[in-house]
Amino acid sequence: MSEEIINGVHNYTLAEQYHKPKNPVVQSHLEWFAGLKLGIMMHWAPDSQLGVVESWALSDGDREWSQHEIDWTDDINQFQTDYINANKTFNPVKFRPDKWALLAKECGFKYLLFTTKHHDGFCMFDTKTTDYKVTNSDCPFSKNPRANITKEMFDAFRAEGLAISCYFSKPDWHAHSYWCPDFGKAKTRNVNYEIAKHPALWEEFVQFTHAQITELATDYGKIDTLWLDGGWVCEGNRNQNIRLGEVVEKIRATTQPHLIACDRTVGGDYENIVTPEQSIPSQPLDIPWEACITLGKSFTFHYDEEYKSPREIVQILIEIVSKGGSLALNVTPQPDGNLPREAIYVLNKLGCWMTKHGEGIYETKISPLNSNKQIAYTQKNGKTYVFFNYGEFPVLPSRVYLPHIKNVDSIRLLRTNKQIKFTQDEDFLVLLTHDVSLMDADYADCFEITYQ
Repeated sequence: MSEEIINGVHNYTLAEQYHKPKNPVVQSHLEWFAGLKLGIMMHWAPDSQLGVVESWALSDGDREWSQHEIDWTDDINQFQTDYINANKTFNPVKFRPDKWALLAKECGFKYLLFTTKHHDGFCMFDTKTTDYKVTNSDCPFSKNPRANITKEMFDAFRAEGLAISCYFSKPDWHAHSYWCPDFGKAKTRNVNYEIAKHPALWEEFVQFTHAQITELATDYGKIDTLWLDGGWVCEGNRNQNIRLGEVVEKIRATTQPHLIACDRTVGGDYENIVTPEQSIPSQPLDIPWEACITLGKSFTFHYDEEYKSPREIVQILIEIVSKGGSLALNVTPQPDGNLPREAIYVLNKLGCWMTKHGEGIYETKISPLNSNKQIAYTQKNGKTYVFFNYGEFPVLPSRVYLPHIKNVDSIRLLRTNKQIKFTQDEDFLVLLTHDVSLMDADYADCFEITYQ
């Protein structure tokens, strides 16, 4: 288990601690899901109106890093009250999940990872367990026909052929059975009472959590992955055992037999996917893994957000996929329900690149050849794909290192879909690319190598 969390960013479980699913139906679905490679992640909630970090400023134990953006007041208690009450002004009338889903499909995304509930406990779905939800009457958006945002999102993205990954926070700082007011203000992100002394209160929280997860797995269509955040809520930390296996196995036995579980950083049988956050492992990992990385600087909406360039996103994707992983790229909607214009620009550029080069990304495996910042390798169906990352000015390589392949049949440049002339020289391919146009070359090029 990995317990380290720096500035809210989770470390990740080591490959040697990974448990392959014992259930063959789950394992088969996991293999399929791992081949999708590119997902769009969306953290969105009433906190988008404030333009600050999601949930974390509520945790005084994390104040050193989570409250620095709150520069308009010195009264943190009042800020936290305002944050909690942000649902009372949340009214994203421009919300069009059908347009988001179509954009995601056209830009090459294969699955959606959507935040149904973050640590602050606000539910973006119509739960029966609490009134702190988007469909409650104190939220202006509750009167909108699209008020059940999670259902609208899942239905729209599923209709466009995208898989569904359901983000759910195990800790719930709004639930009185987790941060219980009877024991004073919570000092840390953890439960604020001793579970051994108050087992009935903890059991109430366990049942509350099971009920919400069951609702999502029963009333919201096919869910491919249950993506569980808040790894500190586990048996090994202050006995915060929510008996996750109990509810997951019940779901698998009833509504979702294929369900992939992603109990982040906890390890064991219910962390079927390992999830580095805002980071990429230094070496390939031959297990299912997914890096969740933001298009901007943070997971929540910021009015002064600075976005990564299309080149950065493409090259991040190439590095992740060449190391055996998938990219969940977080794109945060605005408080009004629109996607930021600059974010859409980057996504469209990514989509144009994926249209030409996706063959070397989707459903690929790790190549035995070592990748680096300039060159990366993937493989599938007996073919090797070689990516060359460009700087500001594209320059095609003249030689490609392929030490184990002595019998190359053909080389195709994916961007042009044309064959490339070549000769073989020991461990290298000499590419004859002097007549290849670079007019439409962006960010990186990919060669498909076919051999006997």
